[in-house]
Amino acid sequence: MGEFEALICLSVHAYENPSDPFPEWVDDGPRFEATGMGHPLMDVRTCVRNDLTLGGETKFFLVTGSNMSGKSTFLRAIGMNATLARMGASVRAVRLRLSPLEVAASIRVDDSLLNGRSHFNAEVARLKAMFDRAASLPPVLFLIDELFAGTNSADRRVAAEAVIRLLVERGSIGLVTSHDLALTEIAAKPELKGENVHFADLPTAESLSFDYQLRPGKVEHSNALKIIKMMGIPVN
Repeated sequence: MGEFEALICLSVHAYENPSDPFPEWVDDGPRFEATGMGHPLMDVRTCVRNDLTLGGETKFFLVTGSNMSGKSTFLRAIGMNATLARMGASVRAVRLRLSPLEVAASIRVDDSLLNGRSHFNAEVARLKAMFDRAASLPPVLFLIDELFAGTNSADRRVAAEAVIRLLVERGSIGLVTSHDLALTEIAAKPELKGENVHFADLPTAESLSFDYQLRPGKVEHSNALKIIKMMGIPVN
């Protein structure tokens, strides 16, 4: 009964979104190629779509960007569409070609006072589970939001490279977001086959404006101080 109910939900999703295609499956993986991909839960009239090609010569993307520019939503859109594809559902994209992939995400990681677990400890545990999955088939599509944000910049740089290197060596593909521009050096290492991409806010005098478009290279500016000032906290 539960499985039948789940299938009804997928059929209703396809019926209500007739322009959403079904994914195309390929054997030469790992691969995730999306054209015009958006988040399935966003209004189609306002959803900003992006292209993404993972696999082959690019094993991972290091995504930098200003606050509220769309980094986390982009990761969620990838994970949601990959999950819908494996369930046999239609996807929010113009076209999606992918090989069999298992989604492994570290996006919402919480600490626990009850279990005596810090945010950093919880994140490390999630990453360890990711490594264990990457050791088996199918290949893992890893989605890591704000990698090691809970530690100092020096340790973050060393640990982040170790994590990405291990995942890539185990045949995984994926994306990592960070505000720390030092991590962009990792994507520049040719043996890891990574690339830097970014989201950014549009330059305006007082307010913030975003177009949520993915761009090549690392982000060149931050909007943190502008947001702090807009909230009424005086900073020089």
